[in-house]
Amino acid sequence: MNKTRRRAREAALQILYQWEIGGSDVERATETFFGLQWPVDEPLPDEVRTFATELARETVERLPEIDRLIAETTEKWRPERMAVVDRLILRLATCELLTEDAAPGAVVINEALELARKFSTEDSVKFINGMLDGIRKKLETQNSER
Repeated sequence: MNKTRRRAREAALQILYQWEIGGSDVERATETFFGLQWPVDEPLPDEVRTFATELARETVERLPEIDRLIAETTEKWRPERMAVVDRLILRLATCELLTEDAAPGAVVINEALELARKFSTEDSVKFINGMLDGIRKKLETQNSER
């Protein structure tokens, strides 16, 4: 697995968390994360910064479409009622699933599950897996009908 991409996804999640909790725009959250919170002992590869920034930015830009997909896939929970980290992992992965040149769906889902294992709970891992599998299937059906 590409460790650079995994680290970039972790950074994108942390940027989105700052954006969500801090109420600032995604550009400011990105600057704060990389400027003040990136580990000093860890050199910042350009690829990590670029991918994380683009993924966080695109997730915020496509939020209405992403949240609609999430809401259509779950019957019991609107996105705003989910735990913050779980909601952000779902949004991040859904954004990647919507992106035509992104990694294959199975890779995106696996990466989201790794984020959930690191930043959330085992119950969340199961929930996120089921949700993303449903979203992936829905998108595949929509794409095959076009």
